[in-house]
Amino acid sequence: MQRKPGPFLARWMLLLAAFLALLVSLSMALPGVWLAVLGGSFYYAIAGAAGAFACLRILGGRYGSGVGLFALVTIGTVLWALWEIDIKAWMHAWGFDLAGRTGLHLGLLLVMVLALAFISGEPSRRSDHGLAAMILGIPLLLLALVAGVGYLVRGSTDDPQTPTQATATDAAPLASAVEATTDPEEWRAFGGTNHGQRFSTADQITPGNVAQLTQVWEFHTGDLPPNKRVAYAFQNTPIKIGDSLFVCSSSNQVFALDPATGEQQWHFDPQVSPDAMESMQSVACRAVAYHASTNAQPDAGQCAQRVLLTTADSRLIALDANTGEQCRTFGNSGTVDLGEGLDSQEVGFASSTSGPAVVGDLVIVGQQVSDNQRRDAPSGVTRAYSALTGELVWAWDAKRVDRPRHRLGPGETWPRGTPNVWTLISADEQLGLVYLATGSPANDHWGGDRSVEEEEYTASVVAVDALTGDTRWHFRTVDHDLWNYDLGAQPTLTDMEIDGEWRRVLLQGTKSGSIYVLDARNGQPLTPVERRATPEGTVEGDWTSPTQQYSTGLPNFAGAPGREPELIAEEHLFGLTPLDALFCRIQFKRMRYEGIYTPPTDQGDGTLVFPGSLGGLTWGGLSVNPEQQILITSSSRLPDRVQLYPRMQVLDPPVGSGGARPDQSIAPQAGAPFGVDNSMWLSPLGVPCLAPPWGFLSATDMRTGQLLWSQPLGTAEDAGPLGIATRMKSRVGTPNVGGAVNTRSGLTFIAAAQDNYLRAFDTRTGDLLWDGRLPAGGQASPITYIHAGRQYVAIASGGDARLDTRIGDSVVVFALPQ
Repeated sequence: MQRKPGPFLARWMLLLAAFLALLVSLSMALPGVWLAVLGGSFYYAIAGAAGAFACLRILGGRYGSGVGLFALVTIGTVLWALWEIDIKAWMHAWGFDLAGRTGLHLGLLLVMVLALAFISGEPSRRSDHGLAAMILGIPLLLLALVAGVGYLVRGSTDDPQTPTQATATDAAPLASAVEATTDPEEWRAFGGTNHGQRFSTADQITPGNVAQLTQVWEFHTGDLPPNKRVAYAFQNTPIKIGDSLFVCSSSNQVFALDPATGEQQWHFDPQVSPDAMESMQSVACRAVAYHASTNAQPDAGQCAQRVLLTTADSRLIALDANTGEQCRTFGNSGTVDLGEGLDSQEVGFASSTSGPAVVGDLVIVGQQVSDNQRRDAPSGVTRAYSALTGELVWAWDAKRVDRPRHRLGPGETWPRGTPNVWTLISADEQLGLVYLATGSPANDHWGGDRSVEEEEYTASVVAVDALTGDTRWHFRTVDHDLWNYDLGAQPTLTDMEIDGEWRRVLLQGTKSGSIYVLDARNGQPLTPVERRATPEGTVEGDWTSPTQQYSTGLPNFAGAPGREPELIAEEHLFGLTPLDALFCRIQFKRMRYEGIYTPPTDQGDGTLVFPGSLGGLTWGGLSVNPEQQILITSSSRLPDRVQLYPRMQVLDPPVGSGGARPDQSIAPQAGAPFGVDNSMWLSPLGVPCLAPPWGFLSATDMRTGQLLWSQPLGTAEDAGPLGIATRMKSRVGTPNVGGAVNTRSGLTFIAAAQDNYLRAFDTRTGDLLWDGRLPAGGQASPITYIHAGRQYVAIASGGDARLDTRIGDSVVVFALPQ
């Protein structure tokens, strides 16, 4: 008798699905027992064993009962997944979590049931017919479940909306004691002004017409990575002065462009060598600075207006803003050697990636130092030079706070390994103060040999006299930092109503999630700050602070935005399949984790550090609407895994030792007893082990301290497992690098996420009103300006190698149609 091809093929499909399901089940059962022994969930062991038994029955010929048992395992998996998701309060993007937990089982079961439908009528299977008939009712349930999961994922698409009734028309600003602080025709510094508010009074583009925004020009810098060891990050925020838009590419090339057309006016290339850039963990030029002199120039008018930039190979260069030529009377024919007094050991080891700040007639420069290389790394000194001559005026260093105007002697160097100021510098010219946000001493994750002075000024806001460099006050945000919780966010200055009185305040965002509200004059906290006990005990030779302080007057951004730092539990973990999720759960149980500030260790699988080094809040900073008293924040929700290794296990040399680069498998931390592996906590498939969202955009009412809204920022369209883009425009919330700008008309513009979009949100409601596709990653902060009567929005679109976004070389500008 000839076999019917349908049942024959269906039988092989069923057996193949059962074999694959058996492999999955065994891969769950055996490690699942280990997880249970470690104190974790019993689900994997039980579901794996039951699934394996069901598959063995199918492979043994008991098709109906085997499929029925596997169906029960799958239904149990769905119920278990929903129960765990309920434990964590149905966070945004929970549909992705449900899909990862159940998708593999649902897919395999669907194949089994469809195959069984073709073969259930065969005489040889009649003994199984009763159960098979029941099983054949499952496809409808399965299809409903699969469709439901698909709807949950697809239903969170990130498509622009029509403005809500409250914002469809332009609303007048609320009454405020704050006067306009920005000229809508200019964007003079990284944060708009030295206050760092990232706010514009431009109001032509509104919630009612932003949907019409269109690209009007794109400029290519031509600056792409010279080799694979150079990690480009086009994080530049252009500045707009008069009739020019000034852009700095990753290798410190400066372009002057026509703000309306993108036509190049001039170009300056400092010829930075690839060797210098290879010594950097991230190659960026976040900003250039602008200075206009009110004094007569000794060279008959050349450089009356100048652009100042810093380079990866430690130079400070002054350019004529009109021609791009170097200013001959500045330093040595236009250049100051920032390497003087640093003894950097290797070019690029210390360099200014955030660019200088101009305060009066001074240009002030901090610098990054490649992390975790050596205790005797170059100094963290911050220096102020004459913007006219390049002469050193003062230098602030944690070990020299009492003598900022004391020059180095012959052969002397600035103190090594001290806390540096790598982020953007702010200033209040009326108060005569410059605000420095510091990092930690060299070697982030071991601090047993730090000096009293280094401890005092770690992760601190330091206010110094703009003219003299004398320290006026400082406020430390972390005690004995072992987590790389340096201050990356630019200090933001604004006016804020405190107890019925308008006060000049400094807002300081932190990687640890707190936002501190300080009196800009004296550094005293103006909203509640609490000290709380934190986990203690670390490796031999080091120590931990028994308490840390938390700002409680504003929301906390350590994890999901809320009143308190988020505490991760096993139920929060994630995988694209049950198998990589199981890997993450086992690793979680083997890591030390007792909440925020859990100290590093060399035991087990190390320490879970949450928030990780992306924050919380980092260099994208804060965006303040001083008229509406609304604070905009972009934050990441991504843990790091920090593992210390005894010195004998550390093989790679540090930067400064004959061509070494900061891409070692274990960062050496030379001079400490331990090296360190500090990396994002990812599954074997390259996705975070923590369930999404991984990034948020939030708005806070500064008058009440309450969140107005908070939502995931970014989609999975340009990111995915193993670096493969999913092309799903579904709002999952991605890690983000970059800041926002908000306008008087009530709009917030931001890119920053791992997908290639610039977005416009309603500042009051959080409604997404518009998105514009970018040619590459948008890991930069946008600006807006008015030129010749028309408002524009501009952003650098060149990606970030460390965030694995598309690398490019574009500056993209949008405007309303004329």
